[in-house]
Amino acid sequence: YEARPVKNYREMVEYSCKNYAQNIAYKYKKDYTAKNVEYIEKTYEQVGKDIKAFGTGLLNLDLMGERIVVVGKNRYEWCISYLATTCSNMVIVPIDKALPDVEMQRLIERSEATAIIFDEKYLETVKKVQEKENSSLKILICMDDIKEKGIKTFNEVLEEGRKQILAGDQKYDSIEIDENKMSIMLFTSGTTNEPKAVMLSQGNICANISNIACWVKLYPTDVLLSFLPIHHTFECTITFLYGFYSGSQVAFCDGLKHIQQNLKEYKVSVFVAVPLVLETMYKKIQKAIEEQGKTGLINKMTKISNTLLKAKIDIRKIVFKQILDNFGGHLRVVLYGAAPMNKATIIGYNNLGISLVQGYGLTETSPVIAAEDDKYRKLGSIGKAFPSVDVKIFEPNEEGIGELIAKAPSVMLGYYNNEEATKEAIDEQGWFHTGDLAKIDKDGYIFITGRKKYVIVLQNGKNIFPEELEALVNKIEGVKESFVYGRPDGTGDYKICAKIVYDKELVKEAYNVENAEDIKETIWQEVKKMNKAMPAYKYIRDIIVTDKELIKTTTQNQS
Repeated sequence: YEARPVKNYREMVEYSCKNYAQNIAYKYKKDYTAKNVEYIEKTYEQVGKDIKAFGTGLLNLDLMGERIVVVGKNRYEWCISYLATTCSNMVIVPIDKALPDVEMQRLIERSEATAIIFDEKYLETVKKVQEKENSSLKILICMDDIKEKGIKTFNEVLEEGRKQILAGDQKYDSIEIDENKMSIMLFTSGTTNEPKAVMLSQGNICANISNIACWVKLYPTDVLLSFLPIHHTFECTITFLYGFYSGSQVAFCDGLKHIQQNLKEYKVSVFVAVPLVLETMYKKIQKAIEEQGKTGLINKMTKISNTLLKAKIDIRKIVFKQILDNFGGHLRVVLYGAAPMNKATIIGYNNLGISLVQGYGLTETSPVIAAEDDKYRKLGSIGKAFPSVDVKIFEPNEEGIGELIAKAPSVMLGYYNNEEATKEAIDEQGWFHTGDLAKIDKDGYIFITGRKKYVIVLQNGKNIFPEELEALVNKIEGVKESFVYGRPDGTGDYKICAKIVYDKELVKEAYNVENAEDIKETIWQEVKKMNKAMPAYKYIRDIIVTDKELIKTTTQNQS
């Protein structure tokens, strides 16, 4: 696709608010738990006015050039806070709302922020940080209308800004954006190591938005459901910022249990998600088809529609209407990333006429480096590098596998206060080292084979990629997820083991077993069958089984 280049947020906001003025930018419920649901709609014109008013209010609090933390659920106030801050030459620091209290406090302190905009839920946490000796936190702004001494509310700052503009205040208008300096500070996710503070510029993210626009087209008629945590770079750049760039509507999800209901009521056409959510939704639909005794019929219709597709005749929306209505009936594309997707699920969705499009990237790359699309896709591949991104394999082995490295205008400025880590991540030639192992085929398709730090190197020099084995284990009926690791065997070598999470109901249904010992033995027999299809050095030699989920980061990735 042809993309409209964009240099900074200010330019993007002004363009969208002028060209899509009467389009609905945001739609959400005043209170989704209320009996009589009241929907609130905000046009682009209104959003533009609110960004300017809130930005003016912040500037009059003497916050020019300061850092501002934002922490809370996906909501209108979060989006306005983010855009008003960055369009007023301040640095935004989005923090994960799901972090434990102590960790959240630590990151707020590390950000050296002067102000924080937060949900009422985090009031006590925020106060604890402000009360500490030498705290840089001076201004507290709550997104909810609370009455608490020393705390401003979002609406108060917004109203003050409106009055200041009416009185002739032009602070916001006179600001010039330097798109090459740090404007966004993001902490890397993960529960096993100290999060690093990634410094991104508006130029970094806008370069990525322009690339995303070449990859998948969003229209002013599209509706996106904002479901993933909005502080996370994948959701923030694609749903929130690219949605805004495109003049699309963003609806806020009421929560994990409400996804399907929200897809229907908001007539969602584009959904940004992670594999775990998509696989769960797909399994539920498959189960409903089986219970209705329609599996044979669906398989037959799939064969017919796929045959007709070869002749450029698409009947999927008609023949699978009943199933598609489970997704709201308007879903045309699902964008996913953050982890590999089960191939059977991808094929299943595509058979129904829902295009599953994969993107790959990291916080440090704003985030997307490569993606597949309708034209460029190979099963198992993450697609090709974006137009402005150069990629290559660093120190490939005899199979062509090595670390994937990238050079692009979307690569971060560096890690804040961590020169050593920055030098480790970005070499002298400007190549960013992703830490992911990959190979690139002759047509330019990238295949991720595992994480560099997770590779198990056996004594015989053979490499085991845990992700490859996990994908196979996850295909076993009744298995929800797995974690493959190497356990030292006392001889200087490793024994390949797996921790396997099963679904009690599915295991009972598939194998008619309930007792914990019987479940372990049944799954072990399935693993043995899987082993036989692989070379002996890849065999899984021991397993632990549990029905308790693995520990994950807030975007549902194993940490």
